[in-house]
Parts: sequence; C-alpha cells; structure tokens
Amino acid sequence: MSDTIAREPIESWIPDLVNPTDLQNALEKAFDYRGDITITLRSGDKIEGYIFDRRLGETLETSFVRLLSKSSPGKIRVAYSDVAALVFTGRDTAAGKSWEAWLRKYWEKKAAGEKEIALQPEPLE
Repeated sequence: MSDTIAREPIESWIPDLVNPTDLQNALEKAFDYRGDITITLRSGDKIEGYIFDRRLGETLETSFVRLLSKSSPGKIRVAYSDVAALVFTGRDTAAGKSWEAWLRKYWEKKAAGEKEIALQPEPLE
C-alpha cells in the first residue's frame, strides 16, 4: 500500500489568524475542506457556507474566496482582507473516505472470505 499523508482533523477548528500567512493557510485548508465553514467578516457579519473557489492575488485585498451560502441563494465573494475569523463548522463529508480507506476495507472483507465484493460508494449522510 502506498504511503499516505496523515490528515489532521479540522472539524470545529478555529484557526488563529494572527498574520496574513496564517489567514492564507487557513483559507487554503478551508478550500480543501469538504464541509461548511463560517466566516466572520470585519464588519461583524457572519457567512456560513461551502467554499468552492479561491483566487490568490498579490495582496489580501485582491485575494478572495467564493462560497455557496447556507442562508442565501447565489455565490458570495469574500476578500481575504475582509476575514476576521474562520470556523470549520460543518461535518467533513470526505473524512475517512479516501481510496486507501476503501482499499483497506476491501482487503478486510476479502480476508474474511466475502465474495463478490464490489466498488460501491458509501452514503454521504
């Protein structure tokens, strides 16, 4: 089996956004996260949703994330410079569902003598 990168659990994580690098790293993880996040804006408003895109500009003002909000239709664009806080609030729907995890389950079933083991996706909920 190939070497796998250990993924840190980040559900419910509240990253410290002390400097621009911390903010950029946290938003990069939020982009890779397969659950909802809550962004608190510098104005105090909160947006909860799923980040589906991010663009890195030369500054925090020209860098942004785009998300699908849970509370309003359409796509919302948020500049990195407008982010005051970030919380990973939703369940990570991809946690534990890597190819390596599926392969491990497959070999466990095969070793237990099960027959006709097929590649079937697990339900998300």
